[in-house]
Amino acid sequence: MNTHRRQGIERGSEGAPLSSERSNSSEGGAAGAPLRVELDLTGATALVTGAGRGIGRSIALALAEAGADVAVNDFADEAACAAVVAEVEAFGRKGLVVMGDVSDEEQVNAMVERAEKDLGPLSVVVNNAGITRDNVAMMMDSADFDAVIATHLRGTFLVSKAAARRMFRRRTGCIINLSSVVGRRGNAGQANYAAAKAGIIGLTKSLAKELGARGVRVNAIAPGYIDTPMTQALPEETRQMIVDATPLRSIGTTDDVAAAVVYLASPAARFVTGVVLPVDGGLGI
Repeated sequence: MNTHRRQGIERGSEGAPLSSERSNSSEGGAAGAPLRVELDLTGATALVTGAGRGIGRSIALALAEAGADVAVNDFADEAACAAVVAEVEAFGRKGLVVMGDVSDEEQVNAMVERAEKDLGPLSVVVNNAGITRDNVAMMMDSADFDAVIATHLRGTFLVSKAAARRMFRRRTGCIINLSSVVGRRGNAGQANYAAAKAGIIGLTKSLAKELGARGVRVNAIAPGYIDTPMTQALPEETRQMIVDATPLRSIGTTDDVAAAVVYLASPAARFVTGVVLPVDGGLGI
């Protein structure tokens, strides 16, 4: 029995995601009509890049719990992806390992083609793959700058391009890109990462304008500091400084980000495109 629980998805006695319902005559629909918030992704097929661990893993599992079949991508750690697929399947969904470098167009095209061949037409794509090569700009090696841009920005572009071609023809689909609070406000020692994440915001808005007329939605999420192995390695003094600078006075969890992805992928967000949703505890204010 899988005991992994997601934040933001309440489940009924049958195990299906619940709809939130209330009567409100002043917001949408006919007077007195119930407002329904539907997070059920039953029948959806998703691809999540960088899903072997951390935020990507939580996203893959949240989508599976909401009802989606999930293709799990990583560049190097096939064993980690296989473990995530096993967790996906424990929710009663189909899972698939699709290894590949998101910065390589040939590998991306093969990855998307295999996901659709084995699981069915992609309805949700989450661009999460990323790396860091931190240093102050004056000391940063150009290869480290290029590597971060290639994985984050080029990778997001290539995966979105491959998926969008198929979604465009089907007149439906949803692409969700992982940006960052750093892409919105910059950060000393992360010029490459900030540039990549800011670029993803511009890419997201441009794709939303290009694809919207064909029913394809494109949104971004900008997490703040999230409790991952990377932030756990920070000195306690640094972590406390981050908490003190965050209005909600805490560091977020990977489930916080995953819940936002489920919302943007769901029918509840059918009229939402081109947005950058902060999941940062107010750090970006």
